[in-house]
Amino acid sequence: MKSIPTLATTMTPFPYSIDVNEPLQDAIAMMEKQGFHHLPVTEAGKLVGVLTDRDIKFVASPFSSASLEDELYVKDIYSSRTYVVDIHSPLENVLKVMADKHLGSALITKNEKLAGILTHNDVFRKFAEVLIKLKSKPDGNDAA
Repeated sequence: MKSIPTLATTMTPFPYSIDVNEPLQDAIAMMEKQGFHHLPVTEAGKLVGVLTDRDIKFVASPFSSASLEDELYVKDIYSSRTYVVDIHSPLENVLKVMADKHLGSALITKNEKLAGILTHNDVFRKFAEVLIKLKSKPDGNDAA
């Protein structure tokens, strides 16, 4: 392998985001339309957290005092406790933290602005690419 994957080559660049003051139904519609499970949340253009499908499923569950039929806003259920890293962070360090802390995503910034998101699906995709490249290269031990 010529190069080790980086955070920038593994993440989803320029992700969608939503403001904390937007209706939750708008966030749900965006996530369903785009087919993703993590949505970065901003406030006045500044990154403040992430909304996940798990957050939404909890609100829809019998364990929540709220309901999806209520007039909820993103700020009512998003998580401000997120893992935010600079785009130049070593991928292996980010993956280690995500694994150790059981995190489904990392929000990637460049110059303190949202540049991307790294989810477990991004990591799976990149790992598959690496394995395919390794498999397709002869190791010199094949009989000719």
